[in-house]
Amino acid sequence: MSTNVSLVNVSHAFGPQTLFTSVNAVLAGGDHIALTGVNGSGKSTLMRIIAGQLEPESGRVVAEKNTRIAYLPQSGAPLSGKSLYEEAETAYARFERMASEMRELEKEMRAPGGGADWVLGRYTRLQEALESSDYYERRYTIEKVLAGLGFSDEDRSRPACAFSSGWQMRIALARVLLEDADVLLLDEPTNYLDLEARNWLEGFLATYRGAVLLVSHDRYFLDMTVSKVMEIYMRRVKIYPGNFTAYEKKREAELREVVRRLDRQQEERARIEAFVRRFRYNASKARLVRSRIRQLQKMERIEIPPGIRRMHFRFPDPPHCGRAALQVEGLAKSYGDKTALSGVSFDLMRGERLVVVGPNGAGKSTLMRILARRTRADSGTVRYGKDVAAGYFSPEYEVPPEDEKTVFQVVEEEAPSELYPRLKDLLGAFLFRGDDVYKSVKVLSGGERSRLSLVELLLRRVNLLLLDEPTNHLDMVSKDILLDALKRYTGTVVFVSHDRLFIEELATKVLELDGGRSHLYVGGYEYYLWKKENGGQRNGGEPGGAASGRIENDPGSKAWREQRKEVLAGVRRLERREEEMLTAMEQLEAGNKALDEEMARSYRDGDRMKRLKAERESNAARQAELVHQWERVGQRLQALRNELGEPWST
Repeated sequence: MSTNVSLVNVSHAFGPQTLFTSVNAVLAGGDHIALTGVNGSGKSTLMRIIAGQLEPESGRVVAEKNTRIAYLPQSGAPLSGKSLYEEAETAYARFERMASEMRELEKEMRAPGGGADWVLGRYTRLQEALESSDYYERRYTIEKVLAGLGFSDEDRSRPACAFSSGWQMRIALARVLLEDADVLLLDEPTNYLDLEARNWLEGFLATYRGAVLLVSHDRYFLDMTVSKVMEIYMRRVKIYPGNFTAYEKKREAELREVVRRLDRQQEERARIEAFVRRFRYNASKARLVRSRIRQLQKMERIEIPPGIRRMHFRFPDPPHCGRAALQVEGLAKSYGDKTALSGVSFDLMRGERLVVVGPNGAGKSTLMRILARRTRADSGTVRYGKDVAAGYFSPEYEVPPEDEKTVFQVVEEEAPSELYPRLKDLLGAFLFRGDDVYKSVKVLSGGERSRLSLVELLLRRVNLLLLDEPTNHLDMVSKDILLDALKRYTGTVVFVSHDRLFIEELATKVLELDGGRSHLYVGGYEYYLWKKENGGQRNGGEPGGAASGRIENDPGSKAWREQRKEVLAGVRRLERREEEMLTAMEQLEAGNKALDEEMARSYRDGDRMKRLKAERESNAARQAELVHQWERVGQRLQALRNELGEPWST
């Protein structure tokens, strides 16, 4: 697919607020682009304009002839009363129309005097279009996409409207993907996907031939799926080459320069304003005062939008507790004939961070509710350690909507006194900005109440955090602040998340739930993936049995020796990979030096300079990607080396 869609001087505003102005950009076949910007910058609006659902105030969107654009909104994608399979099959409606027209043409050709040249020509073109598509293999394609997004075989005959709102958005996503459009517009496609479905979608988009423009707050997902980033910043649009991590590093350097310029400008304004105040009524200085006032009027204000300046939050110090924080033994829970959990056992020491993973419906939220003592298990025990105080967050467990307090009053009641001066900054970081902090809780949306509930929990003095999907409804800035705070938190954490990077950065142990049973992996998420890839299931114990993490405390046992051997082999492989990356980075550095020297000699040759600059930019993007991969390999190495600590010393 080589179809292009061009935005030509596109501008749009809502009332007095200009979202973006004079946008010029091209979506070409094969482009995979992330659309980013602070909340309220106009990302969804720009997508709707490209999709043809909204007319821009000025400018135009130009698409090549026969270009097909498919658009997935954040929410509210309409569904018919069809079954799941039939709903997905509507993506082939254009081919159904072609097949129907072919049948009519066949009748015409069979009629006396039929078979005119134009009829045969039209029939041939339709036939070629159908045969070059996957129309005749659509059942296989539909089943593959539905399975990838987490639907079971039994789901296919269920009415689409019988699914929950989250699963209905998955149906809408399936329909959009199956359209095989020239341009694919995806607004927050990962919002309703678990980790397995996100991984599948990454693979699908990696081989997608058309142009893709997507909005997501999942940094890892973006790194795996895009090669450019389109940013809406201060009403302008700029495109950066490379993946999302490369963009962030480039943008961070640019923002540091903007902040430096802003600080210098504010100092200059203050100096000029002080002069004007001092000599405003001094007749002998009137000419100088007027000159300074004109200077102030001509000075172009440097602005930084909300959400750009990052804040750092630290949890209140958790109360002291015993070394053993949580002990879970033989948990089982069923709902009718469906087994949610069976024989789940594990121990956590103070300061450990356990992520619970598994496909949708595996029992993750059920386990979290049992750990939080919101739901009773059918059998088994949950024991908190000495002086352990737990705090629980779930998207379903919100600040009561009938609460008459304001947002600020809710957090003020929970906050320790030393945090009072920073409460508005903290609320702003979690997307309550400006007058939002004075909203009554009872008028908040479900997502807003969920975010407020999370902030309220962060301010409590607890030493065991039970967090079920804490990153839902958060943007990247909020996720980063939460992640940073949790990494420095000295208490114990059990959490569920579908955000790959959040899990990788935070987890020190992984509990996998599957079919009601459980497997514990003593190590971070990278270690868990490595064990899965290498055929290992767990760190000892039978499925759902005594896989409690005690194996690392049993040096000399056969299981301990085997596990140590596996980890050592993984360390050696990663060390070799790390060395290869360092060599590649050195080669790129040498190449850049040679390019710089050649550019210095070729400054008079415009065409040559253009080629050299393009090569230099390509090298820079490759360097940024290598640095990102090298850092990730380093994190994986550290996780495995932690496994080789006492009593695993080498």
